[in-house]
Amino acid sequence: MGIVKQVKPLIVKALKDLYGHDSQEADLTINITKPEFEGDYTLVLFSFVKVLKKSPEQLGNEIGEYLVGRHGELFTAFNVIKGFLNLTIADAYWKGFLQSAFNDKNLGHKKPLEKTVIVEYSSPNTNKPLHLGHLRNNFLGWSVAQLLKTSGYDVVKTAILNDRGIHICKSMVAWQWFANGATPDSTGIKGDHFVGDYYVMFGTEHKKEMEKLIADGMSKEDAEKNAPIMKAAQGMLLDWEKGDPEVRTLWQKMNSWVYEGFNETYAKIGSDFDKNYFESETYLLGKEFVEEGLKKGVFYKKEDGSVWIDLTAEGLDEKLVLRKDGTSVYITQDLGLAEEKFQEFHYDQSIYVIADEQNYHMKVLKLILQKLGKPYADGIYHLSYGLVELPSGRMKTREGTVVDADDLIEELKKVAREKTEELGKVKDFNPGELNELYETIALGALKFFLLRVDPKKKMVFNPEDSIDFHGFTGPFIQFIHARIKSILRKESPDHIGGKANGQLLPKEKELIVLLEQYSTIIEQACQDHNPSLVAIYAYDVAKTFSSFYTDHSVLNAESEQKKQLRLQISALTGNVIAGSMSLLGIKVPERM
Repeated sequence: MGIVKQVKPLIVKALKDLYGHDSQEADLTINITKPEFEGDYTLVLFSFVKVLKKSPEQLGNEIGEYLVGRHGELFTAFNVIKGFLNLTIADAYWKGFLQSAFNDKNLGHKKPLEKTVIVEYSSPNTNKPLHLGHLRNNFLGWSVAQLLKTSGYDVVKTAILNDRGIHICKSMVAWQWFANGATPDSTGIKGDHFVGDYYVMFGTEHKKEMEKLIADGMSKEDAEKNAPIMKAAQGMLLDWEKGDPEVRTLWQKMNSWVYEGFNETYAKIGSDFDKNYFESETYLLGKEFVEEGLKKGVFYKKEDGSVWIDLTAEGLDEKLVLRKDGTSVYITQDLGLAEEKFQEFHYDQSIYVIADEQNYHMKVLKLILQKLGKPYADGIYHLSYGLVELPSGRMKTREGTVVDADDLIEELKKVAREKTEELGKVKDFNPGELNELYETIALGALKFFLLRVDPKKKMVFNPEDSIDFHGFTGPFIQFIHARIKSILRKESPDHIGGKANGQLLPKEKELIVLLEQYSTIIEQACQDHNPSLVAIYAYDVAKTFSSFYTDHSVLNAESEQKKQLRLQISALTGNVIAGSMSLLGIKVPERM
């Protein structure tokens, strides 16, 4: 139990004993005391002023005297600044926490809750490789899933692969026309990159054909539709939907190349899934919802046979759920997939990690399920995140500004190697260890940079800023962890753990107070579906340890008791950094 959870019931009792006032712990606002004031935690008093008809200063002094007088083992001093009661927690509490936590490998982990959460993320198209935008999505999804697991939830990680439609047929047609039987194996090109090249090739050829048709007098709109390569792709889509064996065989072959490439990238970045769904298997799902919705009066049919839902009362508009030719749209498919997931996993919550461009679509999905009375409707949660932009602006596939995930990782590995070699501390590493270290630093830099920003915010990614051993970066935190491990290697583990008495020095206490917040940070990040809280916290811990270590020797401490204390602080800091970074999917090296 964290200190705030211990303090709250004592304040509730103080309010009852002093003023006969019944309050709830949820009514209390307790924050970390600002550095410029004396104290550890601060109770905000303003909400009680009107109810209790007392000035903030009077309230603060009376509650402070009560707590210090009745619970001197926990509170040693207090002060009141305007409407804030600053409380100083006894050193004995902090040393007791340190003693019990410094070697606890399960720190921050909660007991099982017997609740299931599905996290859907990644969801790529099978016509091109993963790019920088996919990376933010993957890292967010994986990290949120990890936070939920740590908090006691049963978690199912899923992906929906968009493996059908006109965009897939474009790659297929281009391969038929231009490949001359080439394969990923024959060219040495990774499967997803290989197929993606033909998607780009389609675009180039389509543009050429359009220009010729326009030059012959055709409008741009007509030229776009009537270009021979586009007509071929449209024809192939119809053949695919009819189940044409030749088309289906080619489709399966090219998709298998892409999946092989995806799996290689996923393995490299540490993304994994418990279940994959395929659009080719789910696009017909949800049609039964249309009939159900018509019967319940949730949907209505227009004269042309198309089916709609009117959401104007909810501040949205009318939404198509079935075309006039009887074919489904994306929302219909998503309705069916939500049902299928529920039947399979009986989830309490289903989280969709999807960019904020789909905010409207996700609102509609949840509203329709609620109107249909589905028991899982309220559990639908859209983790909406901002797009990743480059310093030059937004990424666009057709303009060739998309940053390929594999290429980016390789580029960051090179930067990691250069910057590590500059430090000159890896001379005793063999080539295999060096390669692993550079990959660890590169992926740590990338993941941390993409996760340190609140998911709701758009962000600008600059690769050069992500690898820095001195700033707000993953490599800085990794470096501090390696330094801690270097200190601990010089002392036998059996010698760490002695009782540490005596008064805590300011920087010792500052670090312990921060480390004690670890479980609370995880809880908050899980509740908010926001890994950036963990990233910021990990950086604060690393930065605070660096300051502590600059001022205080660990191994050459002024006494054996101080040495024990600082070894325990170092061990706990190392564990908290490793634990925090693992929640972000980031490895921390033992040495670097």
